[in-house]
Parts: sequence; structure tokens; C-alpha cells
Amino acid sequence: MIHVVAIITAKPGMRGALLAAFHANMPAVHAEQGCIEYGPATDAEGIGPLQTKLGPDTFVVLEKWDSADALKAHGASPHMVAYGAKTREMIASRVIHVLAPA
Repeated sequence: MIHVVAIITAKPGMRGALLAAFHANMPAVHAEQGCIEYGPATDAEGIGPLQTKLGPDTFVVLEKWDSADALKAHGASPHMVAYGAKTREMIASRVIHVLAPA
């Protein structure tokens, strides 16, 4: 299994639009062969000093894929290419961590 943690920071004020485009693309990703989990997460509220917040412009994408080949196919899929083109100008930064179970 492959785990992916993607940290996406939108340009100021663009997170809502970016998340809307992300959610619109999710059904196509969930239908991909090898997709186990794929979804965004934002800061939880009311956690207190335990938490280090990402901030109002950032969200994390938590993914699980059954293989590296499935992840590679995901990245090359037509809907991901279209999503990337649609959202490119909304993104300030993106960091992707690809991990294997330890």
C-alpha cells in the first residue's frame, strides 16, 4: 500500500474555490482502480494548544493507493490533468509526501 499526504496552500482567499474543484473531481478519483482513500481535510476546531493549525488557506489531501502503479496512473489520468489545469492559478504551493507503511 502507498500513502500520500499532500499539503495544498491556496492563494489568499482561493481555498473555497479550490476545494469546490477538488470535490467535483473526487468521484472520478474514487472510481480509479487502486484508490482506497482520497479526500481533503482542514483544521479541526476546538482542539486547543495540542494542535498546530495549517491556516485558512491550506488543506491536506489524505490518500491511500493499493500500489505505486495505481498512484502513477492516478497522476496521469485525464481527469487529474484537467483538474491540474483548472486549479493551477489557485495554488500558492503544494508539497506531496509519498509514504510506505513502516
